[in-house]
Amino acid sequence: MIFRHRPGHGIHSLRGKLTLANVALLALGIIMATAVSLMGMRYYLLDQIDTQLLKTRDSLGSTKVTARQIDSLSALAFFREGQVPEAEGPPESDSLFAVVDEKGRPITIANFRPTDNQRKLAEAVGRPQALAAAPEPHDVRVDDVPYRVTAVPLPDGAVVLLASSTDALHKGMAKALKLDLTFGLLLLGLLAVLTMLSVSRRLRPLEDMVETSSAIAEGDLARRVPSSHHPTQEVEQLRLALNSMLHQVESAYRTRERSTAQLRRFVADASHELRTPLAAIRGYLQLYDKGMLSEPGERKRAWDRMTGEADRMGRLVDELLTLARLDQRPELRFRNVDLSRLVRDAAEDLRAQQPGRPVTVSAEGALLVRGDESGLRQILGNLVTNVRTHTPACTPVALDLERADGVVRLRVADEGPGLAEEDAVRIFDRFFRAGGGAGSGLGMAIVQGVTTAHGGDVTVRTAPGEGLTVTVTLPARACAP
Repeated sequence: MIFRHRPGHGIHSLRGKLTLANVALLALGIIMATAVSLMGMRYYLLDQIDTQLLKTRDSLGSTKVTARQIDSLSALAFFREGQVPEAEGPPESDSLFAVVDEKGRPITIANFRPTDNQRKLAEAVGRPQALAAAPEPHDVRVDDVPYRVTAVPLPDGAVVLLASSTDALHKGMAKALKLDLTFGLLLLGLLAVLTMLSVSRRLRPLEDMVETSSAIAEGDLARRVPSSHHPTQEVEQLRLALNSMLHQVESAYRTRERSTAQLRRFVADASHELRTPLAAIRGYLQLYDKGMLSEPGERKRAWDRMTGEADRMGRLVDELLTLARLDQRPELRFRNVDLSRLVRDAAEDLRAQQPGRPVTVSAEGALLVRGDESGLRQILGNLVTNVRTHTPACTPVALDLERADGVVRLRVADEGPGLAEEDAVRIFDRFFRAGGGAGSGLGMAIVQGVTTAHGGDVTVRTAPGEGLTVTVTLPARACAP
């Protein structure tokens, strides 16, 4: 029993692998695009914060004020992040301001003691002189809040710390990341669905090929892969190649079946043809063994009959061997052969065997071809024998030879009774004898086999009462001797 394989739809199927590949590529693209966009946004926003801090640092540094002067200017209270002493908790503003001494300890400004956030900022900075010497602001954390901080050295040794919060930046980046991931997941799901639909439609011809192959395996040799409505070039090429291969497979299978049937018929016919002479010889031998051939005349007649049947069986075996060798496509001994001479020799043989038969020969001069001389003689001999056997001895026959259009044509035409259409179709079949006539029925089959071995072909033209014309066409591969 043959089970048809249905195309799978799982993760290990082609459509599943293509879908996973597309989704993976899009996911990689989304991740890279998200990373680049977030890095760009962070760089842009941080650059704005750093620019503002550096601008403030440069402005304050250019004033050349000291910590005492700052302390005396109570109007500059906006420099600090709150007005309430000992303020606790996170700063109300996104900016922090603190003045520290050379050791990094916050100092009192305008009678306000440093707040907790200012102290924590000073602790996070550590060495203010190093920060003041740095060209770019640094990242610090105050109560788990990220800041960008820079420092301005004062002429009296104090250092002003300027910090700006980046918490809003990080929260914005987190929201952007969530939005990108959500939108990316939606895109991935949509791509997966569209890919499955598209791949299913594109792979439909491959599924048709699987179904066609299964149907052929079950015996439907005429099945072919249908054409899709919107085929791709590669799939269409595969479909055409597969259909061509299936056509060749079907032709080879039909040819094998036909050859097998012909072989069975051939073996049966050969057995029948050989059985007849063997039965006749066996019968006469039994008569002789029983002493029933007492008269010399009877013994001579029996001897002649047995000799004739043995000769007939020998010719039949020779013809069968010839056909067997032709079926094996033997290497013929090609050389330059004067086909005109062979035609004239065949005509002379026919005149010698049947002096009363009118024979016309049209093969003057020399006509050289490349061929196997024994094979070409066998073609002519079988054609002449066919005329001699199946037509009256007074029937005219013509042998014509010509070269035209790169080929050599040999015609043997008689004016005998001809053949019916159904007999003409089978004239090259082995053991076929029209109307049960004489002969073994292998002569024309040998003519066709030898002609095919020479790369030519043979045709017949006949009709009842119009004689029979056999035309052998051979390739003109002549060369000078």
